[in-house]
Amino acid sequence: MRKVIISALLVASCIVYAQDFTPDNYSSGYSSTMSVNSLGGDHAVFGVRSENYGRALKYDEIAGSPYYNSEFHLAKVAENFEKVPVRYNSYKDEVEFQKEGKPLVLPKDEQFSKIEILSPKSTMVLLKTNDELSGYFFELVNGKIPLFKKIKVKFQDAIPAANSYATDKAAFFKTLDPVYYIKTESGYIKKPKKIKDITEAFPAKKDEIENFAKSNNIKINKEEDLIKLVKFLNQ
Repeated sequence: MRKVIISALLVASCIVYAQDFTPDNYSSGYSSTMSVNSLGGDHAVFGVRSENYGRALKYDEIAGSPYYNSEFHLAKVAENFEKVPVRYNSYKDEVEFQKEGKPLVLPKDEQFSKIEILSPKSTMVLLKTNDELSGYFFELVNGKIPLFKKIKVKFQDAIPAANSYATDKAAFFKTLDPVYYIKTESGYIKKPKKIKDITEAFPAKKDEIENFAKSNNIKINKEEDLIKLVKFLNQ
């Protein structure tokens, strides 16, 4: 019974949340994204407003993808809530889920701050990093000192041809390089680029960290090496 009540509340909140077409802070020059445009029809419409064309472009009109993975995968989105298919919209930093065949947007509430995707197994968490990347991150290392990865997609607007001799440049989505955050007791080590960025946060372990990095040939710009180093910090 509790699952049914929570499910009903979630869908109700998503209907209210997802009907917005343009955000309140929309202004000229800002390429906004549509959320679910309408839940009354047979399907929802997602897209991006093109300033150069003066209209909204559907995702299938744009090269590339706004999604980390365009397919839906079964996930646990909250305690005492039924498992639902989800996918991550990296452009909008939103988790979409399917309910009765319709895509809805998961509210960014504390209750839904940890998304556990069952297969392929991965975990997303909602973080307040107090910068422009606050939102959903993938959890790479779970522990007292966790490691997170941000995946961001950028929208590049279409460019109409300047004259009859030129051709239009199509709009496209571009996946940016991932950004890594290490959470410490005092905050976050944001975008670590060198070993020094980490030793400064753990001065008591400076020699140990440097020795581990040297003996294991750790390269901070490699995800697998960064995972090894953070796991070492948790020992």
